[in-house]
Amino acid sequence: MSIQEIRTFGDPVLKTPCEPVTSFGRRTAELVTDLLETVEEPGRAGLAANQIGVNVRAFSYNVDDAFGYVLNPEIVELSDEWHELDEGCLSVPGLWFPTRRAVRAVCRGVDLRNEPVVVRGVDVLAQCLQHETDHLDGLLYLDRLEPQVRRSAMREVRRADWFMPGMSQPVGAPWRLG
Repeated sequence: MSIQEIRTFGDPVLKTPCEPVTSFGRRTAELVTDLLETVEEPGRAGLAANQIGVNVRAFSYNVDDAFGYVLNPEIVELSDEWHELDEGCLSVPGLWFPTRRAVRAVCRGVDLRNEPVVVRGVDVLAQCLQHETDHLDGLLYLDRLEPQVRRSAMREVRRADWFMPGMSQPVGAPWRLG
């Protein structure tokens, strides 16, 4: 098994937009294996590559019967219908806040053979697709909260036992595929 350590809020790799995957060889296959095995842990719905210190556009998902990965994902469609759901994040452990997300989402990307992949999600899977794509753009779900909720959330983050104030360097440098 190659379950990876999750980077937490305060690690600069989480706020850095990720580079596209351009190499589809052994290292990318190893990354996909790491993403899939790490997201299989109970209670996990999705995992972006930068959450394990890899600065490339890749994520895995594990929602109900939907399990897989997408390389170079882009959200290409969102429904006009929105809802506010409690959302959490492996990089903000133990904290959940109401986050506005589209009820339906379509994500397009490629697989390890650089073949097109389309994932269509409703409700929790749609939320996951949006959440993980945000990660790859350097956004955390905290960035999407309403201002008053965000202020409260940041107070809770600062009180969390996992929070490392003043962290300016990642714990272990992020690597790139190439």
